[in-house]
Amino acid sequence: MKAAAVGGILLAAALAGGGYWAGQRGVAPGATAVQAEGQPAATAAAGPILFYRDPDDRPVYSAAPRATADGKPFAAVREGEDVGFDPSTGETVAAKPAAAPAVSSKPSGDRILYYRNPMGLPDTSPTPKKDSMGMDYIPVREGGDEGGAVTVGQGKRQRSGVRTERLGRRTLSAPLRASGSIQLDERRVSVVSVRSQSFVQKVEQVTTGEPVRKGQVLMQVYSPEVSAAAAQFLSVVGQPSGAGRAVVDGARRRLENLDVPAAVIDAIAASGKVPATIAWPAPRDGLILSRNAVDGMQAMPGDEMFRLADVSVVWALLDVAERDLAKVAAGQPVTVRPRGAGQSITGRVTLIYPGVNRETRTARVRVELPNPDRALLPDMYVEADIATGAGGPVLAAPDSAVLDSGDRQVVLVETGDGRFEPRPVKLGVRSEGFVEITAGLAEGETVVVGANFLIDAESNLKAALSGLTPPDPSTTSETRK
Repeated sequence: MKAAAVGGILLAAALAGGGYWAGQRGVAPGATAVQAEGQPAATAAAGPILFYRDPDDRPVYSAAPRATADGKPFAAVREGEDVGFDPSTGETVAAKPAAAPAVSSKPSGDRILYYRNPMGLPDTSPTPKKDSMGMDYIPVREGGDEGGAVTVGQGKRQRSGVRTERLGRRTLSAPLRASGSIQLDERRVSVVSVRSQSFVQKVEQVTTGEPVRKGQVLMQVYSPEVSAAAAQFLSVVGQPSGAGRAVVDGARRRLENLDVPAAVIDAIAASGKVPATIAWPAPRDGLILSRNAVDGMQAMPGDEMFRLADVSVVWALLDVAERDLAKVAAGQPVTVRPRGAGQSITGRVTLIYPGVNRETRTARVRVELPNPDRALLPDMYVEADIATGAGGPVLAAPDSAVLDSGDRQVVLVETGDGRFEPRPVKLGVRSEGFVEITAGLAEGETVVVGANFLIDAESNLKAALSGLTPPDPSTTSETRK
């Protein structure tokens, strides 16, 4: 009994193999094959065998004849009986043999549009070719179905929770987090010094950290060289025009070269007297950063007596990681949050310093900030968000719409009548659950944002099944030539 069963299995496998080779040669296997016990009679078909599928309708397929573990031969699927997707349920089914087309001089779908990758990759060719494994590219004919596109019925769409959304434009702000410190604006720092040997007669009641106004007297200074130049200036003041006027201008220029303030020179000319000391004023509004002047001290030329800084505008120097430098550009808005201040302050990127720190692999970015109430102090620690997104609205899709495999990003696009096709895209900035689409989609198209993995799985299955289709004989021969 066991021997008879084994013989029946071998006979079925042999008959299935004979059907495969007969189908490849255009011979109807039903005309010569002997009907196996318990199997339905084979129906004649003129088309060649495309592949073999499991007799129990399990998702198992084969390019060559084979049998199941219990001896059942795989069912042959011929041209016109290829698998499809039931629009009402979305399930994979074997399509019924197509009705014979009307007789015509040239079929409408005979023209080949292009050739696509047999493994379903986004690679096409206008001429026949082979992939890296030697498989022939599959021709896509006019009016034919492109690989990967699937149709999902309304019933399965509702059960699976498929959701779609129409693409539009929106402004994406992708903040880049960075930290740094507050520093003085180098252009708003001044040093008070003398240009000749001098003696500090008296220092006014100003100390380090106090604010001063431009023109406010800081100290009284006596300088023998300044007094001699002032006496010479008075001796020539009032000279008539011509050569005498040039002498007056020269005497005044000597006082200016000694850094005597213009207001003091005018006072000397008006009073006609050489003052014993010169009232030295502050050159700008600001805070006194340092005071080195002391009553009775001797000051040599170039000695720093006071250092002042205007703090109405300060800098935030931020450290940005080397990998993020390409996202930062001058003019981008920046929100700075100092730890010692009660509110955030908005500024703009003014400079990216030309250099990277070798130890930290960061570059320094300068942000100019208004500081009218002097809340920002030098060396204060700050955190900042740099708005690195596009300045205007861009085409954006929800993050959930993108199927990202690492080296390839795909979006499923609804083309109408429950039909979906995968579309490779290029991405840009990500922000607040959306991602910029730089290529591959157009405004107004509808994309899948929910349950897209299910549709993608069916698309990959269909592309794989299409890859089992034997290439066109004429195309194959031309390719090999």
